Amino acid sequence: MTQLWDFAGGIHPAEHKHQSTSRPIRQSGLPERLILPLQQHIGAPAEAIVIEGERVLKGQRIAEVTNGMGVPVHAPTSGTIESIARLPVPHPSGMDDWCITLIPDGEDQWCQRHPIADYRQMERDEVLDTIRMAGISGMGGAGFPTNIKLRPPRDRKVSTLILNGAECEPYITADDMTMRERSDEIISGLKIMAWILRPERCVIAIEDNKPEAAAAMKKAAEGTQIEVVVVPTKYPSGGEKQLIRILTGMEVPSGGIPADIGVMCQNVGTAIAVARAILEGEPLIRRVVTITGEAVAEPGNFEALLGTPIHYLLSQAGLQETQLHRLVLGGPMMGYTLNTPDIPVVKTSNCVIAATAQELPDPEPEQACIRCGQCAEACPMELLPQQLFWYAKAGEFEKAEHLNLFDCIECGACSYVCPSSIPLVQYYRYAKGEVRIQQAEQLKADRARERFEARQARLEREQQEKELRRKERAKAAAEAQAKKKAEAEQAAAKGEAVDEKAAKAALVQEALARKKAGAATAPETQTTDAENSSPAPDIPALEKQLTQAKSKLDTMQSMLEDAKAQQADNVDKLERAVAKNHERVKRAEEALAEARADTTPATQSTE
Repeated sequence: MTQLWDFAGGIHPAEHKHQSTSRPIRQSGLPERLILPLQQHIGAPAEAIVIEGERVLKGQRIAEVTNGMGVPVHAPTSGTIESIARLPVPHPSGMDDWCITLIPDGEDQWCQRHPIADYRQMERDEVLDTIRMAGISGMGGAGFPTNIKLRPPRDRKVSTLILNGAECEPYITADDMTMRERSDEIISGLKIMAWILRPERCVIAIEDNKPEAAAAMKKAAEGTQIEVVVVPTKYPSGGEKQLIRILTGMEVPSGGIPADIGVMCQNVGTAIAVARAILEGEPLIRRVVTITGEAVAEPGNFEALLGTPIHYLLSQAGLQETQLHRLVLGGPMMGYTLNTPDIPVVKTSNCVIAATAQELPDPEPEQACIRCGQCAEACPMELLPQQLFWYAKAGEFEKAEHLNLFDCIECGACSYVCPSSIPLVQYYRYAKGEVRIQQAEQLKADRARERFEARQARLEREQQEKELRRKERAKAAAEAQAKKKAEAEQAAAKGEAVDEKAAKAALVQEALARKKAGAATAPETQTTDAENSSPAPDIPALEKQLTQAKSKLDTMQSMLEDAKAQQADNVDKLERAVAKNHERVKRAEEALAEARADTTPATQSTE
């Protein structure tokens, strides 16, 4: 016999399950329109890949998740897309979200399907991708994408796979009736998940208030190594962490997941969806929903297409509107009141309670906490609900978080036993939401700070590189100047011209000196001597010398400008050099002018 453990806390509320188990599962039929929210799972919302007026086939993908974690949405039947607009969706806030409205054509025409005859011949990643493309997410909890859950980290081997059939919350019997009538499909889906994970142990857990379901599952599991374990009835034994504690004796660490201790939980509805996706090629387009409560004449379980409006299912169950007081989506412990019956069935919808005023009366006004401690005794997570309540009410969310606020599974046991009628779960949900908002804002601020710091570092780096380049240019200019100065000093010591241009300038000076000496010796006979004995001045040579002198002047002027920008201590030297070259150019121009003047009469007299 399988050893069982117990978990802390827990309560025993009235079950009210017999109301919906007297009839087999019924087909809900086809409503006038189907409303399909684009977000029916945890993660990124899907994006519509159809347009208004487009005809679609049953099972065709109409929305896909391209970025982030998520699964696609499929058309539950063939028909025409009426609109893509914001409509009320199942949510405690009663908010609107993007939905695709489909008008069925009554033909129920399937798209092409691809069932897998032997999935064992495929790669595991291919099977997981098929599960994802079928749009399967958890059907018993928050709607976590199944393909991701079936792919745990490589360093976390799953040794125990648990199929959760406890269904501990009052009123809900969808899993109970599914196990009674469709046990073979459940076993097929469990085998597929076990083939993917290769666990050492597979367990189906069922509370002892469901003897028919336990008998059906034991019969279907004959000849396999699957264990069917009956656990004591206590709320919330169907909680993931509580069921793991009951079956293994281990506890999931705070802030961790079951895979951290080698365990994984799946819902019986999810197992059926996996079997249909692999063996029949059918995406997740329908599920079993419990319609119950004293305000309906024929309570029971309906297999409804996703997108079916709640008011349509209520009419199928014989809603007596004069007796209706409250509509609750989910169970009385963890569900929430609906503002309108027009919201659709989604992948996580498992129950709708149409309650009378006597059945689910309005909560009494909140009173002051008397510190009785009953909430702490009932808490299955062994938290301190009283302190969490005070911190949440005072807005001290950081302190609440330090008391493991996020370990709260929002089962409602504390609110159920509170004699002061304090809606403790609502306070915890509010505090969690505020903490998430603060974390998102902090993350946004951290990213902005990182971008600013990266920009500042880049600007500083660019400035340092610019300064380094400037210093390198200044150093190179200084070295070049020093080299020129050294060469000039060396040439001066040897009595040589510094360079070719200096030598040519010296020739110009010598020519000017000879000219002046000749003019001082014989001014009267200058013209006659020039005609008879003195050679004619070399005007092309003088023009060439003038051009060279001007070129050197331009070069020295450019060096002066560079020196002013790079090295101020050489400016005076260069200015003197430029002045000297100005003087040389001037003398060369004068010499050229005199030479031309001298040659003009001689030419005329020769002629």
